[in-house]
Amino acid sequence: MKEIRKNMSKWMYWFLLGLAVIVVYKILDNFAAIGGAIGNFFNIITPFLSGTLLAYLLYIPASRIEKTFAKSKVLKKKARGISVLLTYILAILVIMLVVNVILPVITDSIVELVSNLQGYWNTTINKLNALPEDSFLKSDIVTDGVKSLGNAIQNINFMEYLNPEKITTYVKSVLGVASGIFDVFVTIVVSVYILLQRGAIGRFFAKLAIAIFDEKTCTKIAKYMDHTNDIFFKFISSQLIDAIIVGILVTIAMSIIGVKYSILLGFIIGLFNIIPYFGAIIAVIISIIITIITGGLSQAIIMAIVVIILQQIDSNIINPKIIGNSLEISPLLVIFAVTVGGAYFGVLGMFLGVPVAAVLKILVNDYLDFKISKKYN
Repeated sequence: MKEIRKNMSKWMYWFLLGLAVIVVYKILDNFAAIGGAIGNFFNIITPFLSGTLLAYLLYIPASRIEKTFAKSKVLKKKARGISVLLTYILAILVIMLVVNVILPVITDSIVELVSNLQGYWNTTINKLNALPEDSFLKSDIVTDGVKSLGNAIQNINFMEYLNPEKITTYVKSVLGVASGIFDVFVTIVVSVYILLQRGAIGRFFAKLAIAIFDEKTCTKIAKYMDHTNDIFFKFISSQLIDAIIVGILVTIAMSIIGVKYSILLGFIIGLFNIIPYFGAIIAVIISIIITIITGGLSQAIIMAIVVIILQQIDSNIINPKIIGNSLEISPLLVIFAVTVGGAYFGVLGMFLGVPVAAVLKILVNDYLDFKISKKYN
């Protein structure tokens, strides 16, 4: 009997191995078709993925509003529904503010800057030519660099890409990631249901984990899920809040010292500030170049000093207060995460590379601790 079972197990092993080889061969042989089918599947579920992401982003304000209403005995049972409704009202108001107030100012600034760029450039060249011959700014290196930059700028027809009609098209393209009204509607509905039924969804996945894994594994999964959510929630919310604060402070400071296009530059610095380390550096360099062209070297130096001071205040006081100790990783690991994330996944990778690195650090440290304790115990 044992011999029969042994032979059956042996034949079953070889049968499954052969079946696996055939499946792999078929997949490789029809890779394009399978890839197309997978791509179509992801296109179909894009609204659901977008709705999940939207619910994830709105969870923090919704949960905090819910806690406030849950304290009331009268509104306690309806706290979640009220919180979701108020969260979406606030989100709509913010979108309306951006589209109707901030976006037109930024668009007008871009159009004006591009329209007058040639005049600003000519003024800059005239000021450069008026400097003494022994000035550092008239050295061959600087002069050749300025001429190369000028030739590059003159060969680009900015108005072809940055006129009001084009900018409107770009904005519509960005806003139209979810293709069509139906996809947008499904995205919003999915996000609303996720926020309303997040408790039931969480209990379902907990039940699923218990059915598949043992108790010890379930405890570890719950622990790492809590860690991951805590890191991502704190990082995303803190970076967005920090970017808004920095953008407002920089805009006010630039307006006080008389920098032209202060709102546009404040917006650029605030937006780039979302990306750790590199974002602030890139934004400051762009702002310095624009300020040199529009306001001269002395104003650019003053602007750079003010912005660097504000960035230091942000990195040492504001940002730590907002983000707390949720990301206890070294600056070297942050730079590595931003570089690798940007190389493989673009701007989104640069933004999310840091929290992903923080989660991976926790997993690696726990694994190393486990292996060391197992080795010496």
